[in-house]
Amino acid sequence: MAESRTPDQVVARAARSADLADLDAGVSDCFACPRLVGWREEVARTRRAAFRDQEYRGRPVPGFGPGDARIAILGLAPAAHGGNRTGRIFTGDRSGDVLFAALHRAGLANQPTSVAADDGLTLRDTRIFSAVRCAPPDNKPTPDERDTCAPWLHREVTLIRPTLRVVVALGAFAWAAWWPVLRHVYGQRPPSPRPAFGHGAHWSGAAVPELLGCYHVSQQNTFTGRLTPGMLDDVFGRAKQLAEVD
Repeated sequence: MAESRTPDQVVARAARSADLADLDAGVSDCFACPRLVGWREEVARTRRAAFRDQEYRGRPVPGFGPGDARIAILGLAPAAHGGNRTGRIFTGDRSGDVLFAALHRAGLANQPTSVAADDGLTLRDTRIFSAVRCAPPDNKPTPDERDTCAPWLHREVTLIRPTLRVVVALGAFAWAAWWPVLRHVYGQRPPSPRPAFGHGAHWSGAAVPELLGCYHVSQQNTFTGRLTPGMLDDVFGRAKQLAEVD
């Protein structure tokens, strides 16, 4: 399968993805952002001491979850020693520990942990993906990298559009990444001014998914108590209610 090495190639490859499996394969073969490619591969070579005996995937990380999801969770980007190592979003790091424990409590995941791509985890009515598909240095993609990666996000939302009812944006970056989706996928002009991000923020438009804001499940938020398990439970409970998921 042809690799995507320029923004135009990303646009073309994403557009011709016939289904989620095809899209995931295209994401995995993306080399369009030199800085991100260099970083993800350097991390995979040097590794963290705790994972020295493991082989890092060191590639872009596709979405995870069923194609008929009613709830989508939109993150920022994979973690350098999490998804960049394991190949599955929010898997193998502290953020994933918090997220999947919450999804399990909400009845949206069959187990509370996510440690490896073959650990038996499955999601119900939920798909998780990120605005940027490669691990960025300092968890900070550039605007150009965000825009280059956007066609993957737009196509993924297009493919799950028939069932998608609610999007939970983890953090301000994901919240901002959602607005262009309205134009590219739903043919609607984003609201102006943009609604402000905040934990528990809720935006509703006509014939588009409901948007909920949630503080990111980063250690910076969870270790300091800015984001608690109860706060996550409230967000996912609200998402289930809006999506009409039992």
